[in-house]
Amino acid sequence: MSVIAVYNIKGGVGKTATSVNLAYFSAQHHGKTLLLDMDPQGSASFYFRIRPPKKFGAKKLLKGGRHIEENIKGTDYPGLDMLPADFSYRNIDLALDECRKSHKRLSKVLAPLQEEYDRIILDCPPNLTLLSENIFYAADCILAPVIPTTLSLLSLEQLFAFLDEIGQDPDKVVLFFSMVEKRKKMHAEMMRSLRERNRVLQTVIPYSADIERMGVYRQPVAAALPASAAAAAYESLWHEIRDLLAI
Repeated sequence: MSVIAVYNIKGGVGKTATSVNLAYFSAQHHGKTLLLDMDPQGSASFYFRIRPPKKFGAKKLLKGGRHIEENIKGTDYPGLDMLPADFSYRNIDLALDECRKSHKRLSKVLAPLQEEYDRIILDCPPNLTLLSENIFYAADCILAPVIPTTLSLLSLEQLFAFLDEIGQDPDKVVLFFSMVEKRKKMHAEMMRSLRERNRVLQTVIPYSADIERMGVYRQPVAAALPASAAAAAYESLWHEIRDLLAI
């Protein structure tokens, strides 16, 4: 089993759209997949039309075992299951503080799921907290969508500094460009600069109205608009990640 965390310190960079579409392609082509919505806003859960159970929340997530197994939901797509987010996740750091070896709690929770799933994809909230530390320990790959702007450099510096602080391998981080407008000179220049200094995938996800419409269709763009350029880009991105991780 491999664990892929879609993460960036910045919000609004396309993390959820990426998580949803990669989970769709993973299940469609390469084995049983579980998508964990870790963001209290629950956007990934919204896209799949799945609501969290009334008695499920942050504390039960961290207990793991049957508390998770009983609350995993099937999606409309074969091979793809989901554990929806709950608004109580906004306080998950408080719950983690009560756990022994709190920085590795998520790893312990996910371990029993490896018998059932080939892949787990985490849609992560945009912050640097104890939950982030848990995610970095649990993930085999930290997949970071980056809009090619100046502020992206700052957020990446903060991410790598935090990984160094907690003793995690920076090579876990794989970048790809998201919400790219090829007509913008700044985007082109920043992509060239970042490729020189970081591990960056070749696939570029364009800024696209089709991706924005996911909130209307409440489906992965690859399911709603399979012939679109956005769907082709996400499929290409998945194949790159699959080859990178040899999964």
